[in-house]
Amino acid sequence: MACVTEVSKTKMFGGWQKVFSHQSKELKCSMNFGIYLPSKTEASKCPVVYWLSGLTCTEQNFVTKAGAQKYAAEHGLIIVAPDTSPRGCNIEGEDDSYDFGSGAGFYIDATEDKWKKNYRMYTYVTVELPALIEENFPAQPDNCSIFGHSMGGHGALVCALKNPGKYRSVSAFSPICNPCDCPWGRKAFTGYLGSNEADWKKYDATELIKSSDGPPLDILIDQGKADNFYEQKQLLPERLLEASVPSRHQVALRMQEDYDHSYFFIATFMEDHIALHAKHLNT
Repeated sequence: MACVTEVSKTKMFGGWQKVFSHQSKELKCSMNFGIYLPSKTEASKCPVVYWLSGLTCTEQNFVTKAGAQKYAAEHGLIIVAPDTSPRGCNIEGEDDSYDFGSGAGFYIDATEDKWKKNYRMYTYVTVELPALIEENFPAQPDNCSIFGHSMGGHGALVCALKNPGKYRSVSAFSPICNPCDCPWGRKAFTGYLGSNEADWKKYDATELIKSSDGPPLDILIDQGKADNFYEQKQLLPERLLEASVPSRHQVALRMQEDYDHSYFFIATFMEDHIALHAKHLNT
């Protein structure tokens, strides 16, 4: 198998949960990604759902905690979960804080000199990784959806809105919906993109949905009411919902009583999200 190296594999629900590494041309470093291959891939190509994880995570958080494999097996979906940033690039300060640098790529292409060589997670997720998956695995070409959590929910929304027609559907758990106006987003965008806030809007789902064209998207967002980051106004899902009203896109924001920001919350509602994507991918 060209370009990728198998790191691990585990049999699950008739299929295989595997992890691979490869040398990324975009990020200029070695990257890991998890991939669940349902048993259906032994006979035919299957649609792909991309999962983008949140701050501090690697591919392992989704692989071991989300509980998605059972539902992916039932619907015949491949699920790909990449790491959240470049690793080991020897950039001064890359490991200094949990919300910037390593584990915090924010799924954007950096433009600031210090970061622009390696921190190109947007192009990695939307171009390089899909090409790698279609080349090396039994994936249906051009039949994919995307979802994620927190910083990864932000990434999923941005990737879908910036690429009309590329993704059949998009969903998110506790996404950062208006990063231009929350502490996490302002810190990351200043560091990666500079001080011009007009440049930030290119990676803000609330701003993007106002002018997004292309086929209407079916967008599902689950947000826990007991999420401390929601209470701290890091996530701002109501901003996205309000901005979506004049658009062609249908946003369903479900506020879930007593649920927090954790993977316990994600696992609880994972079946609904996989079902949404299966509806659009298996038609």
